Order: sequence, then structure tokens, then C-alpha cells
Amino acid sequence: MNVLKAILFGIIEGITEWMPISSTAHMKILNVFLPLQVSPEFYDVFEVVIQLGAIIALVLVFWNKIWPFGKSNRPLGEGILSYVKKDKFILWLKIVVACLPVIIFELLLEDLFTFINEKNEMTFIGVALILVGIVFILVETAVKGKKFSVQSTRQITYMQALIIGLAQLIAAIFPGVSRSGSTIIAALLLGISRPTATEFTFEVAIPVMFGASLMEILKFSGAVTVTEVLTLIVGCLSAFAVSLFMIRFVLNYIRKNTFNIFGLYRILMGIIILIFLR
Repeated sequence: MNVLKAILFGIIEGITEWMPISSTAHMKILNVFLPLQVSPEFYDVFEVVIQLGAIIALVLVFWNKIWPFGKSNRPLGEGILSYVKKDKFILWLKIVVACLPVIIFELLLEDLFTFINEKNEMTFIGVALILVGIVFILVETAVKGKKFSVQSTRQITYMQALIIGLAQLIAAIFPGVSRSGSTIIAALLLGISRPTATEFTFEVAIPVMFGASLMEILKFSGAVTVTEVLTLIVGCLSAFAVSLFMIRFVLNYIRKNTFNIFGLYRILMGIIILIFLR
């Protein structure tokens, strides 16, 4: 049963990770109805590390967009630098800038934010889902009909990357906000087009999610059973398979549509959580 549950967890992770609806919130909701038979300490690891399957899928889908090495018409320089693609190198500099706020928070400030616990977590998630859903609709209303000044990741400035990175902190502090939700909203307000905002959000997710998974593994000090390891592997594989489809689906969807549907979904889910799960 644990393996079957892990497959379902992976499916939910693979679907929700790439939509601005908070994958963490959906994982916690699923664990209420179909709890995994693992220790509480291991579940904390599972909830984060299962994202590795999704992020590996993203790396494969985005490989040509992010791999900075190889021959290019616009190399970074001469000699060995001629094998570094200038546009990809600059993109990674912007990604690093966007990651700096989260890195500083995780290393220095995370322990200061301990007001969320098992008793009030679902309340925070429900409220966050509703509030960010409303913000999405308000932002979409505000930018309706306007021409976005930034139409590609090449046009994103370092200051814009930093602001997008700062927006991630809201999601790092409050469960249910959604990392992609907060960064996409910030990007839209900065005049970045929906497809570009989504693409850059996905690219920033690569080091953020790899780093989060690594830190969670390093912090874990409990014993692990064979069943728990198998559960994690199956969950990652399931998330990987579903993500291969979902990443392309979301990118194609957002080229022709707004984020309003996600805002409405968040509001509905938040209301259901506050009524039935709080």
C-alpha cells in the first residue's frame, strides 16, 4: 500500500509542482487522507526530496535552454571560454541572483520563523491559498490588455531577478503561498510576460529545489527502513514521469491563457481546507 500511495504522491507532485497552486499544500492534504506509513521525521524528508523527480524532468526538458557549455556563435570569450555560451552563462548569473535571498534565509534566518506548527499549519495553508488566489486575479486584471516590456529571459535584468528572488521568501515562510505563485506574480508586476515569467520561475527552481532536497537529507539524522527508501524512490519516479508531460502542458497553456484559472482554483481549495481540514 505504501508503494501505491507513493505513486499517487508522485502524481500529485508532478502535477502541482508546475502550477502556481502550491505542491506542498496538496501533498499535506493528500497525507491527511492517505497518510504514508513512515516516521514523521522521514515524511518531512519525503515531502521535499520527492521534488527531485520533478526537477530532473525539468532539467531534461530545459536542457537546451540551460546547458552553458559547447560551441556557440556568441561565446563568452576566447580559448576555453569559447566553449561557454554567453547567453546561457548570463542566464545562470541571473538565476544565482534570484536564489541569493532564499540561500541567505535558509542559512541564517529560517530558525526565526517558528510560528507555524502542526496545529495551525492547515489554517495558514487555507488562508495563503485564498489570498494568493485573489492576488493572481487582481494582478491579471491590472495587466489585462497591457503589452509586457520583457518578452524573453534575456531581457530580464539583474534587479528584476533579485526582486523575483525576494518574492520566493514569502513562499519559504508561509506554506500554501507557492514558490512559483509568488515569483510569477512578482514577474508580472515587473512587466515580464506570462511565458517568460513561467520559464524563468522554472529555471530558478532547479538550484532551489536541488538545494532544498540536499539540505533536508543532510539534516535528517533518524533511521531509515527499506520500505521508506523504496517509497521515496517510487515517489520520485512517479513525479518524474508526470512532470515530463506537465512542464510542457503548463508552458503551452500559459502562452495563450492567463493565470485566472489558477487563482480561482486556489480560492476554492482554500475555502474547502478552512471548512473541512482546519
